[in-house]
Amino acid sequence: MTERAQHNQASLYKRDFHAWARQQVRALSERRIVDVDWANVAEELDDLGKSEQKEIRNRLKILLLHLLKWHYQPDARKSGWAASIREQRQEIADVIDDSPSLHNEPAMRLDWAYVRARGLASDETGLPPSTFPDECPYAIDTVLNEDWLPGADEA
Repeated sequence: MTERAQHNQASLYKRDFHAWARQQVRALSERRIVDVDWANVAEELDDLGKSEQKEIRNRLKILLLHLLKWHYQPDARKSGWAASIREQRQEIADVIDDSPSLHNEPAMRLDWAYVRARGLASDETGLPPSTFPDECPYAIDTVLNEDWLPGADEA
C-alpha cells in the first residue's frame, strides 16, 4: 500500500469508523491484505476483547450490589432487585457462552467487583460500609447460581 493510501485509511479511521470498518471487512473478505489497515485492525480486536472483560466486570459489580442489598435489607426487598440479579447472571453467562475463554473472568474479577459493589451498597442503602463484610461473603459459583438468593438468616 502506498503512503498516501495508508494516510487515507488512517484518516477514514478517524473520520468515519463505520465506513473504515466496512472497508476493512471487504479487504479481509476479499483477501486484499495490502489494503488492510493492520495497526488499527489489531488495536480494534484488542479493544473488543477488553470490552467483553469489562462487560463481565461491570455486570458482576451490579450483581453483587443487588445481592448485598437483598441480603442486608430483607425488609426493603424489591422485585426489581431480583430481576436485576437474574439479568446480570444471564448477561454474564451470555458473554461467556459467546467467548468461552472468559470462563474464569468472573472469579478473577470477584474481589474488584465486590469492593465497588460494597461502596455502592452503602451509598444506596444508607447503611454504613461496616455493615457489609470487608471481603466478598459469597463464592463465585454461588453468585452466578440462578437459583440462589442470600437469605436474611445469613446476614
